Amino acid sequence: MWKSGKRGIHYLHKLNAAASTNVPASLIENGQKRVIDASLTLIRERAKLKGELVRALGGAVASTSLLGVPLGHNSSFLQGPAFAPPRIREAIWCGSTNSTTEVGKELNDPRVLTDVGDVPVQEIRDCGVDDDRLMAIISDSVKLVMDEDPLRPLVLGGDHSISFPVVRAVSEKLGGPVDILHLDAHPDIYHCFEGNKYSHASSFARIMEGGYARRLLQVGIRSITKEGRDQGKKFGVEQYEMRTFSRDRHALENLKLGDGVKGVYISLDIDCLDPAFAPGVSHIEPGGLSFRDVLNIIHNLQADVVGADVVEFNPQRDTVDGMTAMVAAKLVRELTSKISK
Repeated sequence: MWKSGKRGIHYLHKLNAAASTNVPASLIENGQKRVIDASLTLIRERAKLKGELVRALGGAVASTSLLGVPLGHNSSFLQGPAFAPPRIREAIWCGSTNSTTEVGKELNDPRVLTDVGDVPVQEIRDCGVDDDRLMAIISDSVKLVMDEDPLRPLVLGGDHSISFPVVRAVSEKLGGPVDILHLDAHPDIYHCFEGNKYSHASSFARIMEGGYARRLLQVGIRSITKEGRDQGKKFGVEQYEMRTFSRDRHALENLKLGDGVKGVYISLDIDCLDPAFAPGVSHIEPGGLSFRDVLNIIHNLQADVVGADVVEFNPQRDTVDGMTAMVAAKLVRELTSKISK
């Protein structure tokens, strides 16, 4: 990913240099527009196809559709999460386990799970598109999925910066705020981390500032600074730290969310898990949740889940024959069960 990220920066610098010479700005802008339009058209047509299929089969009130967002450049440490979406897909369908979820839903049924592919993040960045526009493209892509009732987005990251444009899209499309269940080792609520307002460490500050969430519950926290706690108090965030998990376990395994809002969004950072269960992450934080802790929270949650993301899996740090990829795939499977109905 380091090479991929550097490649994007290299092309951006070349485009900026071209723009400052005799190359008309309109030429670059028109080229960017064509790439963006083509990218959105591809997502739109895939979503239409999958939506038509699900509607033709009938019987689905809500159907999960995967959307990959291979973005890693807003990570403060390693950019490997950009490689995650294809590795997660490979693990979902690798054949080492069956395609039935723990609650009995069959992933081979398109009414349960479809896939609309990836937002071509690197190709868009190679055209010199900045992060403001890139975040808008991600939001537009999510809305295109939601246009095709009954599809609901389950987004494969990518670093955690993607949660801001995804939640923004879900909230705007539904016409109001959602409740968010956020599982993570970190609160990701810095006002502006290392000068980057779109840092993966600032995504939930942008979400709360925008009014896209009514309640934000953060579970699994064990790496938090004074600013993280102060920001949590500022926005009324309910932060559940691992040091008190034994006390909070019963409440967290019996959550009821979403009353009075447009639904519930689940954001699942793989590093919420103890690294014994998921070593393939950029920021290894010992003392996290067990895999079964996470599944108990998800399975027992009483909510209408309208969207979700699984982020921060870093294939470049995975070990033991893709163990973390299989963990991420299992989480995607069980989130699919929670969304589809």
